[in-house]
Amino acid sequence: MNRLFFTVTNDLTYDQRMIRICSSLASAGYKVTLTGRKLPESKPLTNQPFQQKRIFCFFKKGKAFYLEYNVRLFFFLLFKKSDLICAIDLDTILPVYFVSKIKGTKRVYDAHELFCEMKEVVTRPRIYRIWKRVEKYTVPKFTNGYTVSHPIAEEFKKMYGVDYPVISNVPVLRALDIPLKKEKYILYQGAVNEGRCFESLIPAMKEIDARLVIAGDGNFMSQARELVKKYNLEDKVSFPGKFSPDELFEYTRNAWIGITLFENKGLSNYFSLANRFFDYINAGIPQLCSDFPVYREINKNTRIAVLISEITVQNIIQNINSLLENEPLYLELQQNCLEARKQFNWQNEEKKLLSFYNDLLKN
Repeated sequence: MNRLFFTVTNDLTYDQRMIRICSSLASAGYKVTLTGRKLPESKPLTNQPFQQKRIFCFFKKGKAFYLEYNVRLFFFLLFKKSDLICAIDLDTILPVYFVSKIKGTKRVYDAHELFCEMKEVVTRPRIYRIWKRVEKYTVPKFTNGYTVSHPIAEEFKKMYGVDYPVISNVPVLRALDIPLKKEKYILYQGAVNEGRCFESLIPAMKEIDARLVIAGDGNFMSQARELVKKYNLEDKVSFPGKFSPDELFEYTRNAWIGITLFENKGLSNYFSLANRFFDYINAGIPQLCSDFPVYREINKNTRIAVLISEITVQNIIQNINSLLENEPLYLELQQNCLEARKQFNWQNEEKKLLSFYNDLLKN
């Protein structure tokens, strides 16, 4: 039985993407271990069909955290028998590379984004230079890998000559009944990070007759809370925290509108294909979304979202109010979501994932 190790820097409990990937591979007969970090507030791990390991670090953020975590991860992987190690994004790629090199183990790069082009990296020149050196040193050595969208795959090909297939990050297709919704609340789910347009979205809520729920956590959380206080919106914007995947699905399908907004700063945002975009589709809810290439292409074939090219407070107000008040538009988008979810689901993408690993490990 082939032993596969996957590495992330986040808590494992809420990582729907890695739970899907590791569950699919475990069900296909691989022995899978997912490795992440242990935080003081981490909840007990839930039972999964794969093994889970959380690494405790004294440092919680910044360069000290990344250094400590990578050293601890290196020694953890070094003393584990493995046939393949997969680095999820750039922040765990160094220990995966060095251990795979030392042990002669196959290695894979799972690029969920253009890491160096994220706003929180590209707008900080010193941090950008550090991560770019890591990327230039390691990615060309990961000839096997995959990513989430065609534009990102093309960028990796152009920069480093690696040819990565696309395996989209879409949810598992499950039975769905559209509930009778008691409240038309607006939902943002996922990482509450820089570049997600909260500076425009939160003040826009003053002119929107609905409640905004921000379900998640991230590096912009304290700023988002300050914006709520600044605009006296405590009664219209709530932060319920993170949910387990099953809890989040229930919360999402009961929402009225989803939010997928990004600033056009950094290619990672511009070429993004966010998890939440597909989560909203699969829950049957229309969304307000940035008019970026991949979203535009999907929406051109099946209109499931209202796209906006200029992220301003006024544009957000106008378009959210349209989704709240224009019933024919809303019902059209909702019906299109119900059709699109038959295409954009993990049951389809899983076949590509299993084919990738089967081909790689049979050699």
